Amino acid sequence: MFSAARLTGFLALVITSTGAVPIWGQCGGTGYSGSTQCDSGLSCVKLNDWYSQCQTSATTAAPSLPPPATTTAGSPPSPATTSTATNPAATVPIPAGALTRITNFGTNPTNIGMYAYKPSNVKESPGLLVALHYCGGTAQAYFSGTQWRTLADQRGYVLLYGQAPSNGNCWDVTSAATLTHDAGGDSLGIASAVRYAIANWGVDPEKVFVVGTSSGAMMTNVLAGTYPDLFKGGAIFAGVALGCLTNSAPSFPPDPCANGQKIQTAQQWGDRARQAYPGYTGPYPKLQVWHGTADNVVNYANFQEELKQWTNVHGILQTPSATYASTPRQGYTKTVYGTGEVEGYSGQGAGHLLPDSGTEVTAIDFFGL
Repeated sequence: MFSAARLTGFLALVITSTGAVPIWGQCGGTGYSGSTQCDSGLSCVKLNDWYSQCQTSATTAAPSLPPPATTTAGSPPSPATTSTATNPAATVPIPAGALTRITNFGTNPTNIGMYAYKPSNVKESPGLLVALHYCGGTAQAYFSGTQWRTLADQRGYVLLYGQAPSNGNCWDVTSAATLTHDAGGDSLGIASAVRYAIANWGVDPEKVFVVGTSSGAMMTNVLAGTYPDLFKGGAIFAGVALGCLTNSAPSFPPDPCANGQKIQTAQQWGDRARQAYPGYTGPYPKLQVWHGTADNVVNYANFQEELKQWTNVHGILQTPSATYASTPRQGYTKTVYGTGEVEGYSGQGAGHLLPDSGTEVTAIDFFGL
């Protein structure tokens, strides 16, 4: 979703027919008039003046930077310390089969958290998948709640799970620093971890990919524009175009971007993406864009705005070259652009909490992992 201080009004999720709010749904905040009753087993947690969210008791107790799930590689700094080292510490082996916090991986101006997962059957010169959680989530919640780890066990690639440092565990997708190559922000911390993995773990630099949900999807778009030299592909689940939120106001009701009211031409969106890495003339990552027609947090109109942006960046037509019904499963329509540089997945009746279980493999196949 979004940086909480600016964007928390975007998180009003569907209220169930009983009047109770489901997990990650909004249950309070300035200007909010919906139900304040969470589903059974959940608590309404205040993240800031604009937004309170239904969370599990385990999530409620978690700090902004969660403790290591199993073990820690390296000597961790204090959670409040910002790492700005330009020469990462000597590599420390990552234990197989355990989610492991890594530290001292390079320039990290906002002190993002980073967790590695190496399957026991890791390939030689493995691929790398960076997985980015939604607003209000954690690296560990995304590790447990999606199939990226299960697929890594099957395919032998390495995973990096990012942890947003603050602001209600939302990624910074709006600051000038994070939207510019090597200028700072959360995006630079993620890029540093990727560079560290390539330099120290034998990761194949031609097989580096990123996926994310909501806030993580928006950061996936940011990384595709700011670090196209690092990432070869991405999958965006319920996001908005890079730069859509640059001038957003921190207010309730939701920002026009999230409401689907920020409509631009493909050229305008493409120009904004190219501004993220001035002077760059190399290739951009191939991308999948996923969105549900019933998403009431990030309006479905953003699906087309993202497709406009990346088809323009790739210099291909906005008209699909192929369309496939019921792909990858009933209710989804797949559209292919150009020769496959961009793919769209429209989920009829799907809501905001993507990826739908079992659809993750479609992204992994797209990447060739």
